[in-house]
Amino acid sequence: MEIRSLDAADAFTTADGSTIRELIGPRTTPPGAQSLAEATLAAGQATQRHYHAASEEIYFLLEGSGEMEVDGERAHVEAGDAILIPPGAWHQIRATEARLRFLCCCSPPYSDDDTYF
Repeated sequence: MEIRSLDAADAFTTADGSTIRELIGPRTTPPGAQSLAEATLAAGQATQRHYHAASEEIYFLLEGSGEMEVDGERAHVEAGDAILIPPGAWHQIRATEARLRFLCCCSPPYSDDDTYF
């Protein structure tokens, strides 16, 4: 059984500029079909617009609000929202007035090598 505490997860910066703490994924557990990480953006910060060729992503917002763009469509998002990002979809998220904290679930697992700008 794999159990990981968020408090014990080391932070690192991904290729798109967000800071994440991987809970489950290739950096922390045996190889699997998905990864789960917490991401944070400071007020006004945005990820670099990018896509993943292989990974489908789901963002689940825990704290704050922002603007989400997926393939040119923009929407206001806030805590409690889940956003589906299909493989190959260009996307970017921006924190608005306060820190934005969200979970990222990727299948197959997140990899910098699958991040394209």
